[in-house]
Amino acid sequence: MTSRVVLVTGSTSGIGLATAKRFAESGDTVVFNSARSIEAGEHLAEATPGSYYVQGDIAVAEDCQRLIREVLERCGQLDVLINNAGATKVIAHHDLVAANVDVWREVFDVNVFGTWQLCVAAMPALKESRGSIVNVSSIAGVRPTGSSIPYAASKAALNHLTTLLAKVVGPEVRVNAVAPGLIDTPWTEDWDAVRGYVRSVAPLRRSGTPDDVADVIVALATTSYVTGQIVVVDGGLTIVA
Repeated sequence: MTSRVVLVTGSTSGIGLATAKRFAESGDTVVFNSARSIEAGEHLAEATPGSYYVQGDIAVAEDCQRLIREVLERCGQLDVLINNAGATKVIAHHDLVAANVDVWREVFDVNVFGTWQLCVAAMPALKESRGSIVNVSSIAGVRPTGSSIPYAASKAALNHLTTLLAKVVGPEVRVNAVAPGLIDTPWTEDWDAVRGYVRSVAPLRRSGTPDDVADVIVALATTSYVTGQIVVVDGGLTIVA
């Protein structure tokens, strides 16, 4: 396989970092990205041969355009876009007042609008390379669960966006998504009660790791006859709960 240029948003920790490392280990050129963790991103790029770091907040339209422009200036092409950057607010689903419209806007600005505008900005380059997009969603987009109702609704929107986009950008570009369950990341390090529940009921009896999700992301980016799919990565949790 020839080396690809892979942009992974939100790639300084968690699923994004594991995914970026997996592509780099395969010999691909990886572009690390974050909105705020600039020092961490620059360090990762320095420690990963042939890789780069580009700061950019996908919720900002101008940043999306600049991010793609800088990738093309540095690397000459873009083959794979991993939309991993995300936002959430932990709000009990019954607390309707706390889930105000400002929270909805903040979450949707990144998870839906940001992902959309980065896909649009990247599409000409991806069409030229006959590339692929993998969006990082959540089981909260397919089940009535998640850290808050705005977050769950944003992931449901992202799932539908994935399918609709796949319909209109093929055959040049494939678009898929992964929908992780509980994954052990900095976001979830204090979610002990949820982790205990998952370990007690999921068929695989454990929460997931970033590498578990990275495996599926790399497979979707590589497999040439899959598009428009939302692949659940949850240890079987959604088949029993």
